[in-house]
Amino acid sequence: MLWIILAVLAAVALFTIYAFNRLRRVDIGAQEALGGIDVQLTRRADLIPNLVNTVKGYAEHEKGVFEAVTEARAGAAKAAKGGTVGEKAAAEAVLDKAIIDVLAVAEAYPDLKASANFQALQVELSDTENKISFARQFYNDAVSTLNSLVKTIPWMFFSGIAGVHAREFYAAPEGQQTPPTVTF
Repeated sequence: MLWIILAVLAAVALFTIYAFNRLRRVDIGAQEALGGIDVQLTRRADLIPNLVNTVKGYAEHEKGVFEAVTEARAGAAKAAKGGTVGEKAAAEAVLDKAIIDVLAVAEAYPDLKASANFQALQVELSDTENKISFARQFYNDAVSTLNSLVKTIPWMFFSGIAGVHAREFYAAPEGQQTPPTVTF
């Protein structure tokens, strides 16, 4: 009888360790996925000054647009370094609008659209937007896995011990569910 009790206690202890480690690994995966969004948002924010400087040479009188881009870039960089998921999404929406405004200014200058530098920056921004989209989806997949564990039996009994809780999904702010369209 003693051996049975010891075997049951050992099994419970081993499962507790397994549950703790699994929950922590999945939580770390979600943190890492959020970091991937931050990396891509930072990359995009770093591309913005190059885009602005390229467009500035053609459009010196569009000062307000460039100031708005600078503010949006600073907000996105700040949110990427330590904001909540909602703050990151909101900062991203403001930066999206600022990029659209710069591209709209660029549309008025045919020579600029033909510039190799401008075209290269457009390709880089497009690539970055795709990477941001992938990073968002990867994060939401990781959060879905985590939230499924945290809210189902038996994992929910161990989430408090592991210090793991459900996370917020990365959702686009109202009006930002579809990407804006810019045509040249």
